[in-house]
Amino acid sequence: MKINIINKSQHALPHYETIASAGMDLRANLTEPITLQPLERTLVKTGLFIELPIGYEAQVRPRSGLAFKNGITVLNAPGTVDADYRGEIGVILVNLSNQPFEIQNGERIAQLIIAKHERANWIEVQELSETSRGEGGFGSTGVK
Repeated sequence: MKINIINKSQHALPHYETIASAGMDLRANLTEPITLQPLERTLVKTGLFIELPIGYEAQVRPRSGLAFKNGITVLNAPGTVDADYRGEIGVILVNLSNQPFEIQNGERIAQLIIAKHERANWIEVQELSETSRGEGGFGSTGVK
């Protein structure tokens, strides 16, 4: 699939690291480092602008290494970039650790995944079909 992109950052375009990678890393496009204090959130710009075809979205997801090693994650994960959005891609990062974390220019801060999606047409009914699960939710199936 081909996607139009404008790169106003000083970094290479996002790319797949391996043949089996689902996501491409997004890099921080900063003029100076940002220090993210514990429980603080910030919007980090990437310098990237994309034009997705209708029927697709770009999902902004956390990087597992940043989350595990530093407690840094994407606050609204997954964030959605809609096909009609033409602004700069930004990543809302939050520091869930007890230590300040410094974000450097060019640092890989999130992943971008391109995903096809469907549009739903609601059919209003009076009742739904029954299942063995029924209304069970919020942990009703247990943890083991």
